[in-house]
Amino acid sequence: MTATYTFDVFSSLDGFGSYNGDGDWGGYWGKQGPELLDRRLSLYGEDQRMVFGAHTYREFVRLLGPGSKESGVGDAWVTRMRNLPATVVSSTLEGPLDWPDATVANSDAIDVVARLKEESEVPLRSHGSLSMNRALLAAGLVDRVHVTLFPVITGRTGTEPVLRGAADFDLELIESRTLDGRTQELIYRPTPH
Repeated sequence: MTATYTFDVFSSLDGFGSYNGDGDWGGYWGKQGPELLDRRLSLYGEDQRMVFGAHTYREFVRLLGPGSKESGVGDAWVTRMRNLPATVVSSTLEGPLDWPDATVANSDAIDVVARLKEESEVPLRSHGSLSMNRALLAAGLVDRVHVTLFPVITGRTGTEPVLRGAADFDLELIESRTLDGRTQELIYRPTPH
């Protein structure tokens, strides 16, 4: 049985996954609400294995690791994500990692995820890790693209286009919902075009 792999990403309306810190956006572009936070907690309450690229892992450790109390990133779903088993794909990191139940896979992301999909007894999820997930999409290893679309345009401050350089895909919408009356959650099944 093959485990399902979900690429989970936050995006602004104009397709940016992050911003350069200018202005007053704050986390979630300042648009979080109780429905969004409850939904995220329910998603991460399920048994699953996280998969991160090295850059995203380093950012999460910086934001969520020891001494990060001042970052303000203390949402229950984030705590749950941090305590799920994780694989970090990296050619530069070595264990042990500053993350509970995480291992390093010093191999190509495509090979690592293909193996995990065959061996894992639980679904796989990656939050962020944009360049790694673009490569996994191109390799046909992503089963679901889970986009949380925030009602902002970050044309001036956006720094990381979510799908820059990605291959072409048709997307079949398999689930959608509106959270807190403003944020869209869209789950797609990608098929190469």
